[in-house]
Amino acid sequence: MTLSVESQPPVAWLRLDRPQALNALDTQLTTALEQAVERLAGMTDVTVVVIAGRGRAFCAGNDLTEMATLSSEQAEALARRQAALMARFATLPQVTLAAVDGHALGGGLMLAVAQDLRIASDRARFGLPEVTLGFNPAYGIARLLDVVGGAHARDLLLTGRVVHASEALRLGLVNRVVAAPTLEATAAAWAADVARSPRGGLEATKAIVAELRRQGRGAEPEAYGAALRTSPEARARIQAFVDRRRER
Repeated sequence: MTLSVESQPPVAWLRLDRPQALNALDTQLTTALEQAVERLAGMTDVTVVVIAGRGRAFCAGNDLTEMATLSSEQAEALARRQAALMARFATLPQVTLAAVDGHALGGGLMLAVAQDLRIASDRARFGLPEVTLGFNPAYGIARLLDVVGGAHARDLLLTGRVVHASEALRLGLVNRVVAAPTLEATAAAWAADVARSPRGGLEATKAIVAELRRQGRGAEPEAYGAALRTSPEARARIQAFVDRRRER
């Protein structure tokens, strides 16, 4: 099992469950998320969905061990699916809340940004390390620009640096930061508070926000695939990263 859906109306929890891989997004987890989101969309008794990760990370991004085995065409196809998955969260009838503990890197950061609200533990870390490996984020740049603003987004995108939860709060990347032991309880209380409002009003408001910020799809998946196709350095850096992790 790579994830679980726990329905406790009016709140449901969607938990990534690959703790041994820091909940990294591989093909199997992507498929499971696609299916879970469609299941959640049909849950008329659920008003708020909380997304969290099991273990010591929220989500470490795309699984580089798998990525090292994919052709550029396969990597681009997976990125297109993941981009569509992130966009799907915006069209869910429920309000979505990311509860981030540990690392949210690359696609994991973009998964958090895809949600309506974000709460982080004081040990959470956020970053977009793709540029340091020789390629671009595969999706979500427009949404990141919308959430934190152009200057801060460019800083994260172009430096690949990792920021602490306190800085993420200052940047507007998260809405709240709490002590790690209280994260789940605080997220549950926040979700319950949001769910007290009638679902119809929440759904309509969310739809209006989505319509106001809707833009054409970015070219991230194509550029992502092209980087792997035309940049031997990117491939080499990905393999070096995988090899270093295996040696630990």
